[in-house]
This record gives sequence, structure tokens and C-alpha cells, in this order.
Amino acid sequence: MPVTPGASLSPHVTMTETEHGTVLLDERTGRYWALNATGTTVIRLLLDGGTVDDAVRELRSRHPDAAERVTADVAAFVRTLRDAEVMAP
Repeated sequence: MPVTPGASLSPHVTMTETEHGTVLLDERTGRYWALNATGTTVIRLLLDGGTVDDAVRELRSRHPDAAERVTADVAAFVRTLRDAEVMAP
């Protein structure tokens, strides 16, 4: 699932980092997502100009015992954010 460098959150979504991760708030609906450290790593890499492949590589290096699941998990996470219009396509 390609995400072009320069991915962004939708204009109606705000992001707040906390001591435990990140909270994304859709200001249109009031729905929010509490991201753990792994989700924060992915979203931060994408927003900083990285790609899904960059996020996969980073997580595989941090969690080698889960390497076989990382690609599918990251793709599902990004798809969920796009489907909910949290992340701009």
C-alpha cells in the first residue's frame, strides 16, 4: 500500500502526543483514536515524509520476533486511517 512522501492528516483531524502515545481527534465527528507507541511510530514516519515501507522496516528492526506480521499490520492500520478519512489519501 503506497503512501506517498508527504502524507498528511485530514484538515479536520488534530494530533496530540501524550506520554503513552498519540491521540488523533476527528473534529467533525468527535471520534478519536488512541495510538500506542507503535502506532505513533508509523504515523510520525508517514507525516515526516516516510513511506509505509519505511515504517515496516523500522518496526521490523525494533520487533524482529513479529517481523512476519508487521507488513500486514501496518497496511491494515493505514487503511483504517484512510477509510475513516483521518489520513488524507
